[in-house]
Amino acid sequence: MDSLRGEATALAGNIGALTQRASVYHHMFQHSGRNHTFPLLAAHGALWAKGYFQAGIRFGSAAALGQAIFGNDRRDLVQRLHKFANDFRDINRRVCVETYFIYHLTADRRLAGVAGNIVPPDLLEQMTRCHAARRANRALSDIERRSLFTAFFLWEQMNIVGPAVERAFDEFCWPLVKALALRPRIRFAYFPRHTPLVFSNFADMDERIELGLAAFNLASTAGWESVEEALSCYGLMPSEFSSDPARYFLNMARDVVGTPRHMFTTTA
Repeated sequence: MDSLRGEATALAGNIGALTQRASVYHHMFQHSGRNHTFPLLAAHGALWAKGYFQAGIRFGSAAALGQAIFGNDRRDLVQRLHKFANDFRDINRRVCVETYFIYHLTADRRLAGVAGNIVPPDLLEQMTRCHAARRANRALSDIERRSLFTAFFLWEQMNIVGPAVERAFDEFCWPLVKALALRPRIRFAYFPRHTPLVFSNFADMDERIELGLAAFNLASTAGWESVEEALSCYGLMPSEFSSDPARYFLNMARDVVGTPRHMFTTTA
């Protein structure tokens, strides 16, 4: 189990490795027989966030320059902004670690006893159904996919994202930028035109859950093949990923951890 967590942590990379994590997320979606959709939408989230953070830093740096006119410490404001952005990058990193860990933990029959002690029963049941379908080369229905997505999404919101988001906003002291950060307009590449998810309060877990499920519904309507192909639309993934994502992940993983043990021991 320790080797699996170490592998997950290494593959998730540092806080800025958003494109690397997108590849890891896509690997889990592909490995699951395209049944575990949470990682695919998380890959979109990582790639969208990369551009969002870059734009936010540019805006904040310009705003800090304006604030300096009124006697505020520009350097201090910029440092606060970078810490705030890094807090969210770290949330993305931690979600990737736990998603990989739980996916491969529940996939390895030798670790069934350990999984039963760690993973909540409802989520374990959903993951077990996912792996059974993968082994049988069976596609889950969209009702089954939604049930799995919901179970995993609620778990990561309550156990990882929720507490960390609350802490990040509590610690961020810059009212102007904080007000904007609470109201992001999220538009993943597979969304229909002019259909962003608009938050009124990103710190509100209930709203994050509501709009996260809306993102799933939009993906289901678009079709999972289209959602998968849309990862290339951000212009961030290397051409090698677009041409052969499985090979790209394997080469990346070998560079990071040598031969990943668990991606091979969970295929049966």
